[in-house]
Amino acid sequence: MTPVLALERVSCTFLSRDDPSERYTAVSDTTLVIGEGEFVSVVGPTGCGKTTLLNVAAGLLKPSTGTVRLEFRGMAREEAFARGEEWLARVGLAGFGKRYPHQLSGGMRKRVALAQMFILNPQILLMDEPFSALDIQTRQLMENGLLELWSVDRKSVVFITHDLEEAISLADRVVVLSAGPASHPIGDYAIDLPRPRDVADIRLAPRFIEIHAKIWRAMKEEVLKGYVQQQRQ
Repeated sequence: MTPVLALERVSCTFLSRDDPSERYTAVSDTTLVIGEGEFVSVVGPTGCGKTTLLNVAAGLLKPSTGTVRLEFRGMAREEAFARGEEWLARVGLAGFGKRYPHQLSGGMRKRVALAQMFILNPQILLMDEPFSALDIQTRQLMENGLLELWSVDRKSVVFITHDLEEAISLADRVVVLSAGPASHPIGDYAIDLPRPRDVADIRLAPRFIEIHAKIWRAMKEEVLKGYVQQQRQ
């Protein structure tokens, strides 16, 4: 499988906010390879460096050590406009292209955000907890919408979430990060659930329950560590 994104032995170290003379390592010696067309969820305790890794992948943050390989491409204005009309129609918003954000409901704005990612036609989508603020019913509708759009041309996806059920129901692989500081992957799990999927229905499948139990056993101690660290801050 051709890698679209490769993080190789990446570490990110920052000056401590409390004491500038001290340094804090958010992510340590992390390798993550995303293949062409793969949907990979990344989960871990609060504050474990999930967003830091995503910012490194996007080129928004330079790692302290390690390397990042990611390809970008541009798009002509005319092509972008045509794709905009096409993808707005696909998310059920045909004719809304000239509306301002304040003229759209919260759910409509989320659908526009999904369409926007596919309009740009990137090789990889980097998503940081995009549905975390939604109620469970709306979230599941958006998750199914994402899977439907993704199935059209199977872009690679890195999906950050704190919700293990969401991670499993969407992904081909789930990568689990340890608690920080110096967070790093502690597990990489193949999700052998059939596609296409309905995220509500798949969570009732016996195989889903088995996978969830297996990953949660690996995550539980790290989540408790993360909780203790949050209480100390």
